[in-house]
Amino acid sequence: MHLLYSIFMWVQQDAVTKQQLYPSTINEDMPPVNIESSGDAKPVDNGNAEKCITTAMKGLETIEPLVRSVEETPEPICTEVQGSIPSWVKGNLLRNGPGKFEFGNTHYNHWFDGMAMLHKFTIAEGQVTYMSRFLNSEAYRKNSERDRIMMSEFGTLALPDPCKNIFQRFLSRFEMMDSTDNASVSFVKYKGDYYVSTETNFMHRVNPENLETLDKVDWSKFIAVNGATAHPHYDPDGTAYNMGNSYGSKGALYNIIRVPPEKSDSKDTLQGAKVLCSIVPANKSHPSYYHSFAMSENYVVFIEQPIKMDLMKIVTAKLRGKALSDGIYWDPKQETVFHLVDKRTGEVSPVKYHTKAISTFHQINAFEEDGFLMIDLCCADDGGAINNYLIQNLRKSGEALDEVYNTICRAFPRRFVLPLQLTGETPTDQNLNTRPSSTATCVQINKDKVFCQHEDLHGDDLYEYGGLEFPQINYGKYNTRQYRYFYGCGFRHLVGDSLLKMDLKDKAFKVWYQKGFFPSEPVFVPSPDAEEEDEGVILSVVLTPSQDKGTFLLVLDAKTFEELARANVPVNMAYGFHGAFNATP
Repeated sequence: MHLLYSIFMWVQQDAVTKQQLYPSTINEDMPPVNIESSGDAKPVDNGNAEKCITTAMKGLETIEPLVRSVEETPEPICTEVQGSIPSWVKGNLLRNGPGKFEFGNTHYNHWFDGMAMLHKFTIAEGQVTYMSRFLNSEAYRKNSERDRIMMSEFGTLALPDPCKNIFQRFLSRFEMMDSTDNASVSFVKYKGDYYVSTETNFMHRVNPENLETLDKVDWSKFIAVNGATAHPHYDPDGTAYNMGNSYGSKGALYNIIRVPPEKSDSKDTLQGAKVLCSIVPANKSHPSYYHSFAMSENYVVFIEQPIKMDLMKIVTAKLRGKALSDGIYWDPKQETVFHLVDKRTGEVSPVKYHTKAISTFHQINAFEEDGFLMIDLCCADDGGAINNYLIQNLRKSGEALDEVYNTICRAFPRRFVLPLQLTGETPTDQNLNTRPSSTATCVQINKDKVFCQHEDLHGDDLYEYGGLEFPQINYGKYNTRQYRYFYGCGFRHLVGDSLLKMDLKDKAFKVWYQKGFFPSEPVFVPSPDAEEEDEGVILSVVLTPSQDKGTFLLVLDAKTFEELARANVPVNMAYGFHGAFNATP
């Protein structure tokens, strides 16, 4: 969500008046024992004349300990392993997420605001060690030195320094807001090096062996963008693709980025990165927010969704005494648009693929076959969930917690089928999807517009598990290719409370679930001699809010989804976001 900060970098770099930029007016396997589930997916009125799918829950367990500040463990400690971890699993599971939610008497408002904590689980010869460190970012250092929040984050506006007089505090509202470098979303890889990333223009290169913060890297020093996502995609040769916005006198642009796979020298970071192409938003002063994008063998797929950023509100947030999140809104009247970009030439397809208003944070996979591009993603029929993840909501209990959960639209896995071979002879007003057993539709409206309707990648039984998010696949061998399996978290709570293995062949799924345990994003690690897609293990960090230091690393057989082992870690952790597995010889 820190993509919003890139807008402030634009303001600092481009001396353009608001009148020039904004000539028009801005418009304001078993169910839980003691949790009752309705058992029926049902549409719920979200106040925007839209309907979304949810499953009503009662008696949700409090997860307040999962959004509580924790201590770092800077030296590796041993864990207690129960069961047996396959000897071929060797490497480091790296995880990222918020770990500190207050400084002194000041506290963060939104889950995304907490200071980044980096975690490492080292697996070797069936044993596991654990360590963690706070990212040594400028935001963390400034806040720690003054023991108060000095730098604003997505949902939290840093208050004026109380040591200043009233006049100085008033004037500080007119100062530009510093762009945060609190890279708390994920671990990413460029040119063989690991970085931690959020969505601003700042990343940090880190040492994956000891989690030491090495270099602060600024995207805008290499290419004309003001930020990039924390979810790049990779070609087999290591070439990385990403997306980032830029802001100038003509408004916002969406940019496709390509980073070469190899370094030119030992100090190389993002040298050689280039903007492959730029896409003009439907509304330049209200561009879409995006957390990630999709990629097939030949195309980058950008999804322009109706989660919008009001640039006027964002630019004036500090002056108005508001957090950046005040500039995010959901516009259900807007359609979602898929933009296709040729990875080799940078050419943007003139054909735009439309669908109804949906929101998406994470894509599952995309592949091309028989003249169609299939894009699979987790999506919901409402985009208001972001503003529900306030820390005060996550710390609620009883009926108040149930109410928060039951008002959030759930995300489910869906497939869109996009026809690629359109000509002047292509018929209009009829379904062009000729793929057998596919219920998705795609109808050409005119030469530049195709309207698509999705097909579900699940049966009705997934409703009982609250949908699916944090999707993962056997990325190394099956990204951009036809595939059969994907993994994710079930969401019968505000955070994941089960692990799911989905089978696209029959839309069946396997479940790992134990009451009171909250697993993180599943990471697939393939076995070295795998012949089948699901030969390997699933790694997930599981937290237990009802138990002090009840944390463990879970190891599942990816094929059977049976538990192989768990490594008990004698520390408390906050619930994190994303990570990666760094295999070692």
